[in-house]
Amino acid sequence: MSKPPRLTLPSVARAYRLVTARGEFAVQEAGGPVRGTALLVPGYTGSKEDFVALLEPLAAAGYRVVAVDGRGQYQSPGPRAEAPYALEELARDVLAQTAALGGGPVHLVGHSLGGLVSRAAVLRDASPFASLTLMSSGPAAIDEVQQARTKLLVAAVEELREDMPAVWAAMRAHDPGDTTPDAAALTEFLRERWLATVPEQLIVTGRVLIQEPDRVAELAAVALPKLVLSGTVDYAWPVPQLDDMARRLGAHRFVVPAAEHSPNAENPQVTAGALVAFWDSCEGFGPRTS
Repeated sequence: MSKPPRLTLPSVARAYRLVTARGEFAVQEAGGPVRGTALLVPGYTGSKEDFVALLEPLAAAGYRVVAVDGRGQYQSPGPRAEAPYALEELARDVLAQTAALGGGPVHLVGHSLGGLVSRAAVLRDASPFASLTLMSSGPAAIDEVQQARTKLLVAAVEELREDMPAVWAAMRAHDPGDTTPDAAALTEFLRERWLATVPEQLIVTGRVLIQEPDRVAELAAVALPKLVLSGTVDYAWPVPQLDDMARRLGAHRFVVPAAEHSPNAENPQVTAGALVAFWDSCEGFGPRTS
């Protein structure tokens, strides 16, 4: 799971609930749409806080940036049923969030699972978007080793969905822990986020990571500027696989140094710079489908 480098919002940002045609979603927003608007979609077991270190530099570059908790994820409400968390339902949520933001085409950024959700949204309707960035998010299901780990987690949540503290305790037993000065506060936040996330969301989206087919050819047919961004190492989708996906998509490619699966948290300044450079290059591009 992504671990935010800090837990406090920068002074330029605010937290609120975004009202959409598909319900309310907890968001954190910074900046004004001087050069454009971006929507940041988090990954599995994640939340909007995973992007907190990107808000200030992206806002300083002239972009309005909105990071969101998906349906049933941390501070966004969600039902206790599995059907509402199907990938197509989450894609519809992203389209509704984009519509609620207004202000013209939106730069869409999806991290990990959020990349699969964002891809599904673009494949459903690319017209609201100015670009798509797949951040540490690959062409299909995650690596086999990670599939095995995720299957165990999904099975544990299925069995103990009414006792999520027990699943958290089991997860922490296999975690080497953190020795940074704010480790206690971060651990408490991660626990709070885990317990607030709807179990059915974790079950269904975990299956997506295990079963998602390769849809690169479909996405390549969408004439939208695309960026594949990752760290130098990735345990979910190996970097050579991401390189190949970028080639197949005809996408821009950027590798963030000193970062692994969460460049948004591990090297946010360089990640922000890469996003700004990509978004700037998209100016004047009109999305269409070919």
